[in-house]
Amino acid sequence: MKALFGSQDVWEIVENDYNKPRGEATLSQTQRDSLKDSRKRDKKAFYLIYQGLDDDAFEKISEAKSSKEACDKLRTSYKGAEQFNKVRLQALRGESEALYMNDAESIYDYFSRVLTISNQLRRNGEKLDDLRIVENIL
Repeated sequence: MKALFGSQDVWEIVENDYNKPRGEATLSQTQRDSLKDSRKRDKKAFYLIYQGLDDDAFEKISEAKSSKEACDKLRTSYKGAEQFNKVRLQALRGESEALYMNDAESIYDYFSRVLTISNQLRRNGEKLDDLRIVENIL
């Protein structure tokens, strides 16, 4: 996301917001031009954020007044998902380390369980190489 915003020259607006002056009538022409440019970049960043959202995420930021506010709301809403993902990964790692073949289980069934857990780990962001999977089988 930072790369996209950076390439569009709006990252610092999203990260730091722009200074909203109290009395625009007292601003010099240079300051007005700078403010106009900042607002334009904020709207551009807002547009880029909206383009990448589904309906559920859009509802979370529909009240936002600036791109920084929208980005902050998205960050806080996804922290819960990150924590759930960490707990899920921890449980899957434990399951993977405790794998053993049951007496009545066929090799095919055991291998299927190993692959299922390995795929779930990968899907949740764990970087697994084939050697580690084979070590779990043995």
